Amino acid sequence: MRILVIGSGGREHALVKGLAGNEVHVAPGNAGMDGLAQRHPVEVGSPESIVSLAREIGVELVVIGPEVPLVAGATDALREEGIPVFGPSRAAAALEGSKAFAKEIMAAAGVRTASSTSVRTAEEIDAALDQYGPAFVVKDDGLAGGKGVVVTRDRSEAEAHARAVIAAGNPVLFESFLEGPEVSLFCLVDGATVVPLLPAQDHKRAYDDDAGPNTGGMGAYTPLPWLPEGAVERMVEEIVEPVAREMVARGIPYQGLLYLGAAWGPEGPAVVEFNARFGDPETQPVLSLLASPLVDALSAVASGTLSQLPPLKWEEGYAATVVIAAEGYPTAPRTGDAIAGENLADPNRVLHAGTDTKDGVLVSSGGRVLNVLGKGATLAEATANAYAEAEKITLQGSFYRRDIARKAIEGLIQPVR
Repeated sequence: MRILVIGSGGREHALVKGLAGNEVHVAPGNAGMDGLAQRHPVEVGSPESIVSLAREIGVELVVIGPEVPLVAGATDALREEGIPVFGPSRAAAALEGSKAFAKEIMAAAGVRTASSTSVRTAEEIDAALDQYGPAFVVKDDGLAGGKGVVVTRDRSEAEAHARAVIAAGNPVLFESFLEGPEVSLFCLVDGATVVPLLPAQDHKRAYDDDAGPNTGGMGAYTPLPWLPEGAVERMVEEIVEPVAREMVARGIPYQGLLYLGAAWGPEGPAVVEFNARFGDPETQPVLSLLASPLVDALSAVASGTLSQLPPLKWEEGYAATVVIAAEGYPTAPRTGDAIAGENLADPNRVLHAGTDTKDGVLVSSGGRVLNVLGKGATLAEATANAYAEAEKITLQGSFYRRDIARKAIEGLIQPVR
């Protein structure tokens, strides 16, 4: 099958790798994808540019990686041209593009989530802070690349973030704090049909022990040894399926990958957020354990035949990814530095997120530069293998967290059952 993947990060590299065996094209892609796919230029935020490229190549399937083209309506434009596409419509992608819309859908579907207040003016901030302290959850009600959320007990930090969001022209959402460890669950959704993938856990903070600012994600692992038995089924039945049915009832059926971020608290799972696409960096370890053909799953969703897809098969064991980030990430990442090390061209060990070539030399081109993969029979073995690979790589000023999955390995995550 001739397939076009849209995007340039580690998530897209994992998708391209998973689609090996097909004729894969990627736009714009990154240096690590050479050899796996043919790269093309594209304006990621322009549906017209994506449609034009898909026509030019003559693709049989388009897979949208990042959120920007989804919210811009790229899937609608492709479907209007009769081009099969994996990804929700612009209206359905509002589950990520507008947190207020997601709250409305959850309320109608009877799904448990945090209470919230939407604030549009700076004058309303103090009252919201009074209402939601002492643990503040402050969100940009729009796309923020995973970095638009502040969770803090520091009122001044919460206020500063709220003012910055409003100054940028977006509403800000104040939420009650949800107790319990977080779970990332990817679900293939085709109307009312839901097929879950393996549950994973992301590490959002920049530094060890969850210190520093929120990032797009510094590492992830799958599956979750601490998750109660039957937890995935419960999240599907209590959250994803009701939301999917509500979207169908509103005439905006969801057709793509729905990312559920949930907190597992005293009453079970509650929604922290929805994303309208594969999450990054959770996609990297999750897809590394998928034994079924990825193309079959994505094609089934795109063609509206997910209900006919055979049950997914998974490798035994665990997988983890460690993100190597550039100096200054996430506020002001430094780029253009040479990258050296072993296995940089092996997608089973290293997936590229922000790389390019300059005069034949591999260089950094983004904040999250590389995703190092490890697999093993145990979670400890998987993470040890990932760190062994990370130690072989040099990039001036770069850093990575040294505690990915540590709490799970040491049995320190105990969700309320």
